[in-house]
Amino acid sequence: METKKIINNSIAGIFSAITIGVLTLLTYKTNYGLFLVASFGSTMVLLYGYPESPFAHPKNIFFGHLVTATVGVIALTFIPLPEYILIPIAVGLGVFFMIMLNVTHPPAGGNPIIVIIGSASFDYLISPVISGSVIIIIFGVVLNKFILKKNYPK
Repeated sequence: METKKIINNSIAGIFSAITIGVLTLLTYKTNYGLFLVASFGSTMVLLYGYPESPFAHPKNIFFGHLVTATVGVIALTFIPLPEYILIPIAVGLGVFFMIMLNVTHPPAGGNPIIVIIGSASFDYLISPVISGSVIIIIFGVVLNKFILKKNYPK
């Protein structure tokens, strides 16, 4: 493997750890609330590993997570079905709305599962979904645009 690729992959891994570390510290060491969503780990792969992908653009990260988490909360709140029926319906609707709204972010496809299994409320949309997504996007812009000098976001 060429040296430049090893360096870029190392930077992606380091910034993934730093970004998730900040979200973890905010969650566990402050009183500000929850900042972590399991799907944010997959967001790191796109944001730092493949920032040129349209799925890694800030609009897709932010609205992809928000749309699918919202679908999950609405489904959980208003559709009185067993979880084993509700989860696939919510995932399907989340994927549908991401694609229809042109904000597809594949890691966000898991958000309805997380929301329904965790019995999340509408507050979950503010923290961790919105607050965590904003922090992730800031870190992504800093690394990709200012440190790596990439044309991010396009």
